Amino acid sequence: MGVKTRLLKLLNLWLPPVLWAAIIFKFSAGSVPIASNVFWQDFAVKKFGHFLLFGILAVLIYRGLIGEGVEKKKAAIWAVLSSFFYGATDEYHQMFTQGREARVRDVFVDGIGAGAFIFVIYRFFSFLPKEIR
Repeated sequence: MGVKTRLLKLLNLWLPPVLWAAIIFKFSAGSVPIASNVFWQDFAVKKFGHFLLFGILAVLIYRGLIGEGVEKKKAAIWAVLSSFFYGATDEYHQMFTQGREARVRDVFVDGIGAGAFIFVIYRFFSFLPKEIR
């Protein structure tokens, strides 16, 4: 495989999760928008956001690992752990962001989102033809 081909493969596999992580960082660096004036609705929307953002991150990492030839089970575990770890570093970053606060609960929501997305991909999409997966 030529250098150009290898570089294109690396960009194809790893640019999406890097860009997604940058999007998450950008969200966490800003002020917290109010989703609703009703506390439980605001809380639910924000936690669903954590769940969704880190679930997508895990899928993108999983895709990169699979593309690199990592076995599916190991790729699934590493994708969830990496997303969980990134969630923890994101909360740490929020400790230094004006108007934001770090919450351990958010790290767990991030990890649950990552785990749920990977579980669905790993468990229910493995039967699809390779071209679709």
